[in-house]
Amino acid sequence: MATTKPTRRATPALPLDYRTIDRVSGPLLFVREIETGAYGEMVEISLPDGTRRLGQVLDSRKGLAIVQVFGPTMGMNITGTSVKLLGETARLAVSDEMLGRVFNGLGEPRDGGPKIVSETRLEIVGNAMNPYSREEPSEFIQTGLTNIDVMNTLVRGQKLPIFSGAGLPHNQIAAQIVRQAKLRDSSEGFAVVFAAMGITSEEANFFLKEFEATGALERTVVFLNLSSDPSMERVITPRMALTTAEYLAYERDMHILVVLTDMTNYCEALREISSAREEVPGRRGYPGYLYTDLATLYERAGKIQGRKGSITQLPILTMPADDNTHPIPDLTGYITEGQIVASRDLQRRGVYPPVDVLVSLSRLMNQGIGKGRTREDHRGLADQLYASYATGKDQRALSAIVGEESLSATDRIYLKVAERFEKEFVNQRPDEDRTIDQSLAIGWDILSELPESELKRLKPEFIQKYRTARAA
Repeated sequence: MATTKPTRRATPALPLDYRTIDRVSGPLLFVREIETGAYGEMVEISLPDGTRRLGQVLDSRKGLAIVQVFGPTMGMNITGTSVKLLGETARLAVSDEMLGRVFNGLGEPRDGGPKIVSETRLEIVGNAMNPYSREEPSEFIQTGLTNIDVMNTLVRGQKLPIFSGAGLPHNQIAAQIVRQAKLRDSSEGFAVVFAAMGITSEEANFFLKEFEATGALERTVVFLNLSSDPSMERVITPRMALTTAEYLAYERDMHILVVLTDMTNYCEALREISSAREEVPGRRGYPGYLYTDLATLYERAGKIQGRKGSITQLPILTMPADDNTHPIPDLTGYITEGQIVASRDLQRRGVYPPVDVLVSLSRLMNQGIGKGRTREDHRGLADQLYASYATGKDQRALSAIVGEESLSATDRIYLKVAERFEKEFVNQRPDEDRTIDQSLAIGWDILSELPESELKRLKPEFIQKYRTARAA
């Protein structure tokens, strides 16, 4: 009887330590004689003093690998430093236990708690969402801020950025939204993933104190990258946050609000990497692929057919010199579905949150409001408030030239409406959480100043139902 010869299993090759570093340039290592390095592959870097750091292959060509280091390159040299390819792309261990935890930009605990141990480890680049499988964003997310909920409604599955400027209270607005954001149907699972990039220690302490004091931390996953942390970590941070959001949304059937601040710091890190790689710069020195890179982040928001969960994004960026034509807000506006714009003029007038509703826009607002979602009169009331406030601002500018006494009686009423709109409707306390019904009621109260003949954007039945009720 013939016997079969046993086959010998191949022993997997051990990762090699490459000591062929050609040069160190800023946050990058240039390593020669690497034929197998793959784009995005993780590497382990051993320093002469025994310290180990992680890195990632940015480029691999003709035996040369460019590695970005997640950490300082201080102490690295071309003779005593070695690089080991790990054979996998960057992954994050995800679990329900991440809720209530604080991590650094690389997903490592910074709250003193244990490391997340999970069999589920997801690639942080995520999978592209098939446009055909996308479900149309809908359903209302209540932020508790009247000017957003009524005038620029945030819709579940939407990406709606906040355009701010240096010195404006965008951090305070972000913290308030994290504390107050909720779904109208409390039976559905809702959580927040908050990622901060390049913020100061003072700002980080502010956010953590706000979340802990109000109990918001219990339903929030926090990723913090400080200004003192390596800029390379800044590129990873939003991807860590979005990977966590995708797990909670699509595997745990939760509705997730992702707040990313400050996207300007993220783009500055991209520019630093591009400069170190000696790439040909694009507009204002930013890499030519800035639009594509931002799209890979923003397009991870949405709803997928057949899945119960959803991801809604609220990125925050500071416009350099308040310039909305700067590449960062300009390209962001092309990708996202509207914008909420902070106003320096309103801040000077003591209005918080200083959101200019006339230049702000939520393109998906109509899909999240109306009967069964917010209220039947929502759209008409918002349109009437827009028109009345715009007219009042025009009269304010005119009265500065000709004097208020030269205005007609109706014009003076519009002037009063604009004043009340800013002081009562837009303005609210940082700890004030208004329901959508309370916000709509304030709007009707302000419009009660106008004669009924001026309410041309409201249906008569709504005027009769809601205006009369307020007057009573």
